[in-house]
Amino acid sequence: MEIALAASAVVLLAVLVTGWLLLRGARERIADCERREQRDAEREARLDQEQRRLHQQAVEAAQAQAVLARRREELRAEQTLAETERRVELERVAGMSAATARAELVRGIEEQARRDAVRSAREIEARAQAEAETRAREIVATAVQRVAVEQTAETVVSVVRLPADEMKGRIIGREGRNIRAFEAVTGVNLVIDETPEQVVLSCFDPVRREAGRLTLESLISDGRIHPQRIEEIHGRSLVEVEQICARAGEDALAEVGISDMHPELARILGRLRFRTSYGQNVLGHLLESAHIAGVMAAELRADAALVRRCTLLHDIGKGLTHETEGSHALIGAELARRYGESEEVVHAIAAHHNEVLPQTLGGGADPGGRRLLRRPPGGPPGGGGGVRAPVGAVGGDRRGAPGGAQGFRDAVRPRGAGDGAAGGRGRPPAQMIARDVAKQVEEELTYPGQIRITVIRESRATEFAR
Repeated sequence: MEIALAASAVVLLAVLVTGWLLLRGARERIADCERREQRDAEREARLDQEQRRLHQQAVEAAQAQAVLARRREELRAEQTLAETERRVELERVAGMSAATARAELVRGIEEQARRDAVRSAREIEARAQAEAETRAREIVATAVQRVAVEQTAETVVSVVRLPADEMKGRIIGREGRNIRAFEAVTGVNLVIDETPEQVVLSCFDPVRREAGRLTLESLISDGRIHPQRIEEIHGRSLVEVEQICARAGEDALAEVGISDMHPELARILGRLRFRTSYGQNVLGHLLESAHIAGVMAAELRADAALVRRCTLLHDIGKGLTHETEGSHALIGAELARRYGESEEVVHAIAAHHNEVLPQTLGGGADPGGRRLLRRPPGGPPGGGGGVRAPVGAVGGDRRGAPGGAQGFRDAVRPRGAGDGAAGGRGRPPAQMIARDVAKQVEEELTYPGQIRITVIRESRATEFAR
């Protein structure tokens, strides 16, 4: 019994201790919560105080900004008033309005800019021209140095050597029968003088003269000289000359690098082997010119093959000038057209002496020929191409007058402009007019080479004596 009571007492004591411990923990947690609530309340109080302070600062900043805005408006009004008073005073002193002064200032700046532009343009043009001339000399010098051609001076007569002076009598024949037959068959004049052991053949046609030379040399070598033999030998000589011409033409084409030319055109080209002009063999001149032109075309990034072809054929008409009347340029052009050459080649042949207006790179023997104006498709006749000087740039009413096939003219009647020096108020300098016209031509026309623009000013004054 006592043991049971003791155990109960122990259990009750344990319960009491446990309850006390739990109560103590609860009280501590309650105290901790109270402390947290107090801290939160203090934090909220501080936040409210900071918010009120920030609000007060925002109000003060807004008031300061309003004050600054009012001050800014006051300063702007004072500045406007000062500028107005200053402008009024300047207008009173200068005797002109602000708009007039501004226009004068703008006009002065524009005129100064125009003068500077003209000066710069002249310097650029002079420098470009000098560089172009230097480059052109280099190209020509390079082309000439890279081409080496033999030069031979030929005459218009042929000399035939004789084995002995008694051969002259055999050539003359009984009562001059042989020499008359020779001249009648060959068409070549045979000159027999006192020069020992030689006779001279003279004829305006070099091919015919060459056939006569071969005929006479064959007769002398054969020893039988009579009219029938002369006709027989001359027939064979003609065939031999034609073969020589054909071979010379083929060799010329091979040397220049052309393989697609009509055989008849190549044969006529070969006939120039016997033709001379100004002391130079014509075929040699054509080969030399073709090589030089090809080198120059390559330097200029042009079609070298086409330029060589045009140059090789430019004197082809000289092969027929003894048979056809007219200019060798026009004869050669018609000949080239007949045998299927392109229009570019035909034009180059026809235009190389300016008998036809040059319009292509190969169409002209002199550089000035390519500087002429070419009217674009659809333009009015007369070569002007519809281009006129800009009226606004000149400051007047225009009286257009189309020029010839080599250019255009444009007359301008100034309006509202006093005499004054060129470049005065309302009258731009002639250089600027030329520049404006050149710019319009560049924008509206298509043409080879370059176009020269020339501006001429004229002043007239009229008075009456009463």
